[in-house]
Amino acid sequence: MKLHITKLIIFLLIGFLTSCNSIEENNITIKKSIIPLNNSNISGTISFTQKKDSVYLEAHVYGLEPGLRAIHIHEIGDCSSSDGLSTGGHWNPTNTKHSKWGDPTGFHLGAVGNFEIDSIGHGMVDFSTDLWCIGCGKETDLLDQAVIIHNGQDDYVSQPSGASGMRIGCIEINTSE
Repeated sequence: MKLHITKLIIFLLIGFLTSCNSIEENNITIKKSIIPLNNSNISGTISFTQKKDSVYLEAHVYGLEPGLRAIHIHEIGDCSSSDGLSTGGHWNPTNTKHSKWGDPTGFHLGAVGNFEIDSIGHGMVDFSTDLWCIGCGKETDLLDQAVIIHNGQDDYVSQPSGASGMRIGCIEINTSE
């Protein structure tokens, strides 16, 4: 009888520990304040959350004139230059042409797209994909990349970056505070 109880306790303990590791490994959140570039008045936050096999991007942007703006992931997680050029070009780990997200002929994994700034200067992005990961060590890992918000909209045609205009906001995608 004692042997059965001991086996049951060990079985339950292993199950509990395994489930805790799964939850910890699959829920990762990075949230950063937007750094203004090129003397823009932009402010807000951008967060990435990985839950299981999907990554969720949420951005709240303030201080801009109404209209469409492009949001892209760039290849270098460095927002140190005042013009944003330290972030390099679009993050394109699959080496495809620039196009609209989901284009069956191919698209940059960093070409998130356009979003609307409303009449009071607020814009929001709510986006999810299973094509990215956070901290997985694969070529589709977002860590050490940057997010750039442009002052114009992406035309989804111009190569290599969609003619989106000046870089006006940036975050570094990393786990530092």
